[in-house]
Amino acid sequence: MSQGLSIGALAKATGTKAETIRWYEREGLLPAPPRTAGNYRAYGLAQLVRLSFIRRARDLGFSLDQVRALLDLAAHPDHACDAVHGIARAHLEEVERKIADLTALRAELANLLCGREGGTIAECRIVEALSPVMEKI
Repeated sequence: MSQGLSIGALAKATGTKAETIRWYEREGLLPAPPRTAGNYRAYGLAQLVRLSFIRRARDLGFSLDQVRALLDLAAHPDHACDAVHGIARAHLEEVERKIADLTALRAELANLLCGREGGTIAECRIVEALSPVMEKI
């Protein structure tokens, strides 16, 4: 990697689209790399590691603001880990809330699907449930 990685090679190595890498640069999450004599980006190991961190955090569902905060905290390896735990705890609470919402949604859909199949649209419980205004007309 003495010449550096091209944006395509970095994209392939991290499973990130080149446009996403450029966007991370514009957002300040990934520092712009030096340029070659031909004005191509030349990414080094530091950008590869940082982008891998960003990518993994995003895969875990952390928001961009959370990723930014985690990157800032990771830049100070000698500090206590409490702030990182706080961010992860808040994210876990959000994930658990979403799971509860999805569980309720699943139960509601399963309830709508229980019962008689066939018939006409006018008799369809699903259409009826999706159109509560129709009951008031």
